[in-house]
Amino acid sequence: MNELKGKVAAITGAASGIGMASTEAMIAAGATVVLVDRDEKALKSACERLGTQAIPLALDLLDTDACAGLLDRVLSKVGQLDILHANAGTYIGGDLADANLDAIDRMLNLNVNVVIKNVRTVIPHMIERGTGDIVVTSSVAGHAPVPWEPVYSPSKWAMHCFVQTMRRQLLKSGIRVGSVSPGPVISALLADWPEENLRKAKEAGALIEPKEVADAIMFMLTRPRNVTIRDIVVLPSAFDI
Repeated sequence: MNELKGKVAAITGAASGIGMASTEAMIAAGATVVLVDRDEKALKSACERLGTQAIPLALDLLDTDACAGLLDRVLSKVGQLDILHANAGTYIGGDLADANLDAIDRMLNLNVNVVIKNVRTVIPHMIERGTGDIVVTSSVAGHAPVPWEPVYSPSKWAMHCFVQTMRRQLLKSGIRVGSVSPGPVISALLADWPEENLRKAKEAGALIEPKEVADAIMFMLTRPRNVTIRDIVVLPSAFDI
Protein backbone atom coordinates (compact mmCIF):
# COMPACT_ATOMS: atom_id res chain seq x y z
CA MET A 1 0.00 0.00 0.00
CA ASN A 2 3.00 2.35 0.35
CA GLU A 3 4.75 1.73 -2.97
CA LEU A 4 5.00 5.49 -3.59
CA LYS A 5 5.75 6.59 -0.03
CA GLY A 6 8.05 9.62 -0.07
CA LYS A 7 7.31 10.36 -3.73
CA VAL A 8 5.87 13.63 -5.00
CA ALA A 9 3.69 13.69 -8.10
CA ALA A 10 2.19 16.47 -10.18
CA ILE A 11 -0.91 15.59 -12.19
CA THR A 12 -2.38 17.94 -14.77
CA GLY A 13 -6.10 17.92 -15.36
CA ALA A 14 -6.34 16.47 -11.87
CA ALA A 15 -9.74 17.79 -10.79
CA SER A 16 -11.80 15.16 -12.61
CA GLY A 17 -11.80 12.00 -14.70
CA ILE A 18 -8.55 10.11 -15.20
CA GLY A 19 -6.58 12.83 -13.42
CA MET A 20 -8.66 12.50 -10.28
CA ALA A 21 -8.54 8.69 -10.35
CA SER A 22 -4.76 8.85 -10.79
CA THR A 23 -4.52 11.29 -7.88
CA GLU A 24 -6.54 9.02 -5.61
CA ALA A 25 -4.49 5.96 -6.54
CA MET A 26 -1.15 7.68 -5.93
CA ILE A 27 -2.26 9.11 -2.61
CA ALA A 28 -3.47 5.66 -1.55
CA ALA A 29 0.03 4.39 -2.39
CA GLY A 30 1.62 6.98 -0.10
CA ALA A 31 2.53 9.78 -2.51
CA THR A 32 2.02 13.48 -2.05
CA VAL A 33 0.20 14.82 -5.11
CA VAL A 34 0.04 18.34 -6.51
CA LEU A 35 -3.27 18.61 -8.34
CA VAL A 36 -2.89 20.94 -11.31
CA ASP A 37 -6.10 22.23 -12.86
CA ARG A 38 -7.72 25.50 -13.87
CA ASP A 39 -10.93 24.71 -11.93
CA GLU A 40 -10.20 26.25 -8.52
CA LYS A 41 -13.54 25.27 -7.02
CA ALA A 42 -13.12 21.62 -7.99
CA LEU A 43 -9.53 21.62 -6.71
CA LYS A 44 -10.57 23.01 -3.34
CA SER A 45 -13.32 20.43 -2.96
CA ALA A 46 -11.05 17.56 -3.98
CA CYS A 47 -8.21 18.55 -1.65
CA GLU A 48 -10.57 18.98 1.30
CA ARG A 49 -11.79 15.43 0.66
CA LEU A 50 -8.37 13.87 0.04
CA GLY A 51 -6.50 15.42 2.96
CA THR A 52 -2.99 16.75 3.48
CA GLN A 53 -1.36 14.59 0.79
CA ALA A 54 -3.35 16.52 -1.82
CA ILE A 55 -2.03 19.99 -2.68
CA PRO A 56 -3.97 22.25 -5.05
CA LEU A 57 -2.29 24.25 -7.81
CA ALA A 58 -4.74 26.32 -9.84
CA LEU A 59 -3.15 26.87 -13.24
CA ASP A 60 -4.41 27.51 -16.75
CA LEU A 61 -1.93 25.56 -18.85
CA LEU A 62 -3.04 27.39 -22.00
CA ASP A 63 -1.64 30.58 -20.50
CA THR A 64 1.95 30.67 -21.75
CA ASP A 65 3.47 32.23 -18.62
CA ALA A 66 1.50 30.01 -16.25
CA CYS A 67 2.50 26.92 -18.20
CA ALA A 68 6.19 27.91 -18.11
CA GLY A 69 5.98 28.34 -14.34
CA LEU A 70 4.66 24.85 -13.62
CA LEU A 71 7.82 23.40 -12.08
CA ASP A 72 8.62 26.50 -10.01
CA ARG A 73 5.09 26.52 -8.61
CA VAL A 74 5.26 22.81 -7.80
CA LEU A 75 8.67 23.08 -6.12
CA SER A 76 7.54 26.07 -4.07
CA LYS A 77 4.86 23.84 -2.55
CA VAL A 78 6.63 20.47 -2.18
CA GLY A 79 10.37 20.89 -2.84
CA GLN A 80 10.82 18.01 -5.28
CA LEU A 81 9.12 16.23 -8.15
CA ASP A 82 9.36 12.49 -8.76
CA ILE A 83 6.37 11.88 -11.05
CA LEU A 84 4.71 13.96 -13.75
CA HIS A 85 1.41 12.66 -15.06
CA ALA A 86 0.72 14.83 -18.11
CA ASN A 87 -2.97 14.19 -18.32
CA ALA A 88 -4.74 17.45 -19.20
CA GLY A 89 -6.44 17.32 -22.57
CA THR A 90 -9.59 18.00 -24.49
CA TYR A 91 -11.56 16.43 -27.32
CA ILE A 92 -13.12 17.23 -30.68
CA GLY A 93 -15.06 14.66 -32.64
CA GLY A 94 -17.16 14.64 -35.76
CA ASP A 95 -16.61 15.78 -39.32
CA LEU A 96 -13.67 18.11 -39.83
CA ALA A 97 -15.85 20.34 -42.03
CA ASP A 98 -17.97 21.10 -38.96
CA ALA A 99 -15.10 21.79 -36.53
CA ASN A 100 -14.65 25.24 -35.00
CA LEU A 101 -11.23 26.67 -35.90
CA ASP A 102 -10.59 28.11 -32.43
CA ALA A 103 -11.53 24.77 -30.86
CA ILE A 104 -8.98 23.05 -33.12
CA ASP A 105 -6.26 25.43 -31.91
CA ARG A 106 -7.22 24.96 -28.28
CA MET A 107 -7.26 21.17 -28.53
CA LEU A 108 -3.94 20.87 -30.33
CA ASN A 109 -2.34 23.34 -27.93
CA LEU A 110 -3.55 21.45 -24.87
CA ASN A 111 -3.12 17.89 -26.15
CA VAL A 112 0.25 18.42 -27.84
CA ASN A 113 2.06 21.68 -27.12
CA VAL A 114 1.27 21.85 -23.40
CA VAL A 115 2.37 18.26 -22.83
CA ILE A 116 5.67 18.85 -24.63
CA LYS A 117 6.25 22.10 -22.71
CA ASN A 118 5.37 20.52 -19.34
CA VAL A 119 7.86 17.71 -19.95
CA ARG A 120 10.48 20.21 -21.14
CA THR A 121 9.96 22.20 -17.95
CA VAL A 122 10.34 19.33 -15.47
CA ILE A 123 13.12 17.22 -16.99
CA PRO A 124 16.09 19.39 -15.89
CA HIS A 125 14.98 18.86 -12.28
CA MET A 126 14.60 15.11 -12.81
CA ILE A 127 17.92 14.85 -14.66
CA GLU A 128 19.67 16.65 -11.81
CA ARG A 129 18.16 14.20 -9.30
CA GLY A 130 18.91 11.20 -11.52
CA THR A 131 15.42 9.76 -11.27
CA GLY A 132 11.83 10.38 -12.28
CA ASP A 133 8.74 9.05 -13.99
CA ILE A 134 6.76 10.74 -16.75
CA VAL A 135 3.41 9.30 -17.77
CA VAL A 136 1.42 10.82 -20.63
CA THR A 137 -2.29 10.18 -21.09
CA SER A 138 -2.65 9.26 -24.73
CA SER A 139 -5.50 7.29 -26.31
CA VAL A 140 -6.20 4.21 -28.36
CA ALA A 141 -6.84 6.85 -31.05
CA GLY A 142 -3.07 7.33 -31.04
CA HIS A 143 -2.60 3.75 -32.23
CA ALA A 144 -5.32 3.41 -34.85
CA PRO A 145 -6.96 6.18 -36.92
CA VAL A 146 -10.50 6.86 -35.76
CA PRO A 147 -12.57 8.26 -38.64
CA TRP A 148 -14.83 10.43 -36.46
CA GLU A 149 -11.83 11.96 -34.67
CA PRO A 150 -9.84 13.71 -37.43
CA VAL A 151 -8.30 16.24 -35.01
CA TYR A 152 -8.17 14.32 -31.74
CA SER A 153 -6.67 11.17 -33.25
CA PRO A 154 -3.66 12.99 -34.82
CA SER A 155 -3.01 14.77 -31.52
CA LYS A 156 -2.66 11.43 -29.77
CA TRP A 157 -0.52 9.98 -32.57
CA ALA A 158 1.80 12.91 -31.87
CA MET A 159 1.95 11.93 -28.19
CA HIS A 160 2.70 8.31 -29.09
CA CYS A 161 5.72 9.50 -31.08
CA PHE A 162 6.75 12.00 -28.40
CA VAL A 163 6.80 9.36 -25.67
CA GLN A 164 8.95 7.04 -27.73
CA THR A 165 11.47 9.76 -28.54
CA MET A 166 11.66 11.07 -24.98
CA ARG A 167 12.10 7.60 -23.52
CA ARG A 168 15.23 7.26 -25.63
CA GLN A 169 16.51 10.72 -24.74
CA LEU A 170 16.06 10.23 -21.01
CA LEU A 171 16.77 6.56 -20.37
CA LYS A 172 20.41 7.24 -19.41
CA SER A 173 19.27 9.87 -16.92
CA GLY A 174 17.27 7.43 -14.80
CA ILE A 175 13.97 8.81 -16.04
CA ARG A 176 11.23 6.49 -17.28
CA VAL A 177 8.75 7.74 -19.89
CA GLY A 178 5.57 5.94 -20.86
CA SER A 179 2.04 6.50 -22.06
CA VAL A 180 -1.30 5.03 -21.13
CA SER A 181 -3.78 4.76 -24.00
CA PRO A 182 -7.36 4.22 -22.90
CA GLY A 183 -10.34 3.43 -25.01
CA PRO A 184 -13.51 5.40 -24.22
CA VAL A 185 -13.57 6.43 -20.56
CA ILE A 186 -16.64 7.63 -18.69
CA SER A 187 -15.67 11.28 -18.24
CA ALA A 188 -16.56 14.82 -19.24
CA LEU A 189 -14.69 14.41 -22.54
CA LEU A 190 -17.41 12.10 -23.82
CA ALA A 191 -19.84 15.02 -23.81
CA ASP A 192 -18.41 15.95 -27.22
CA TRP A 193 -18.89 12.49 -28.72
CA PRO A 194 -21.42 12.18 -31.53
CA GLU A 195 -24.66 11.25 -29.78
CA GLU A 196 -25.18 8.10 -31.83
CA ASN A 197 -21.65 6.80 -31.10
CA LEU A 198 -22.08 7.47 -27.38
CA ARG A 199 -25.44 5.72 -27.29
CA LYS A 200 -24.04 2.66 -29.03
CA ALA A 201 -21.02 2.52 -26.72
CA LYS A 202 -23.18 2.69 -23.61
CA GLU A 203 -25.54 0.00 -24.87
CA ALA A 204 -22.63 -2.27 -25.78
CA GLY A 205 -20.76 -1.78 -22.50
CA ALA A 206 -17.85 -0.35 -24.49
CA LEU A 207 -16.80 2.19 -21.83
CA ILE A 208 -14.45 1.96 -18.85
CA GLU A 209 -14.17 3.86 -15.58
CA PRO A 210 -11.26 6.25 -14.87
CA LYS A 211 -10.13 3.93 -12.07
CA GLU A 212 -9.26 1.24 -14.61
CA VAL A 213 -6.84 3.66 -16.25
CA ALA A 214 -5.40 4.69 -12.88
CA ASP A 215 -4.74 1.03 -12.07
CA ALA A 216 -2.69 0.76 -15.27
CA ILE A 217 -0.72 3.88 -14.35
CA MET A 218 0.04 2.46 -10.92
CA PHE A 219 1.33 -0.72 -12.57
CA MET A 220 3.69 1.42 -14.66
CA LEU A 221 4.95 3.41 -11.68
CA THR A 222 5.55 0.46 -9.38
CA ARG A 223 7.73 -1.67 -11.66
CA PRO A 224 11.39 -2.11 -10.62
CA ARG A 225 13.50 0.80 -11.83
CA ASN A 226 15.13 -1.37 -14.50
CA VAL A 227 11.73 -1.92 -16.14
CA THR A 228 9.90 0.66 -18.26
CA ILE A 229 6.32 0.17 -19.44
CA ARG A 230 6.51 2.41 -22.49
CA ASP A 231 2.97 1.85 -23.79
CA ILE A 232 -0.08 0.35 -22.18
CA VAL A 233 -3.46 0.19 -23.91
CA VAL A 234 -6.55 -0.16 -21.73
CA LEU A 235 -9.74 -1.07 -23.57
CA PRO A 236 -13.28 -1.98 -22.63
CA SER A 237 -13.60 -5.60 -23.62
CA ALA A 238 -16.61 -4.79 -25.79
CA PHE A 239 -14.90 -1.92 -27.62
CA ASP A 240 -14.75 -2.85 -31.31
CA ILE A 241 -12.17 -0.75 -33.12
